[in-house]
Amino acid sequence: MKALVESLGKSVTQQGFQSLLQSVVIQPLVLIGSIISFLGNTLLRTVRPKMSFSLFLKQCEFVGNQSIGVMILSGMMIGAVFGLQFGEMFRVFGAEGMIGAAAGYALSKELAPVVGSFLVTARAGSSMAAEIATMRVNEQIDAMRVMAVNPYNYLVAPRIWASVAMMPLLTMIFIISGVFCSFVIGVVIYDVDLAVFFDKIQWIVKPRHLWEGGQKAMIFGLILSVIGCFKGFNANGGAKGVGRATTEAVVMSLVTILVVDFFISYLNYLQGQDSIL
Repeated sequence: MKALVESLGKSVTQQGFQSLLQSVVIQPLVLIGSIISFLGNTLLRTVRPKMSFSLFLKQCEFVGNQSIGVMILSGMMIGAVFGLQFGEMFRVFGAEGMIGAAAGYALSKELAPVVGSFLVTARAGSSMAAEIATMRVNEQIDAMRVMAVNPYNYLVAPRIWASVAMMPLLTMIFIISGVFCSFVIGVVIYDVDLAVFFDKIQWIVKPRHLWEGGQKAMIFGLILSVIGCFKGFNANGGAKGVGRATTEAVVMSLVTILVVDFFISYLNYLQGQDSIL
């Protein structure tokens, strides 16, 4: 009896370990491999056959133009909050003139690309997943294949390249809006001199910081569009599957953006690109 109990315990332990290995290691690796394969097919079909430029422009209008309003509003609010918070902190040291420099540095390196990509994921990435998932469950993608229309070339490639192209521009709009509002807060509330405000920004915020933010925005645009299209492309199960694919696309995009942002920042730190001066 004791031997039987021990053998059952070992069997349960072994099954638990295999289940843990499956969920923690194997399934994520399979998912990553599937996404890379999906991206490879998309890049291949961008060239052969050549991607339609009109479809690319249409997606640029959807991802870029329709996101400008939310980018400006969000950038202004974050810049205003930064101006108030930094103003109180710098007032202790008599350095209110650093409000703009601190806001510009934080926005250009981290907040604008990360928060901006979150907003675009919520607005455009979720829409990509929902649209393609609806076409999948309604068998419209299969119908496209029957009509000799490559779905990667027609549906996926324009969305991915439009996201990559538009995200840096949206990030710059976010930065400008945020710095402008921090300028208003600094000048109106904390009585910062105009010349001092812009002189401190020029001293602290360098072109490499803007370039770093633009690079992050391009990578984040690639991430949110690839994941959104991938989840939509592999949806199943009718209307419930569309909702599940959309939710998974948004959550996975946000988490992936945060993880990738950490590694990019750490690599910049190792290369000595994180120094302020």
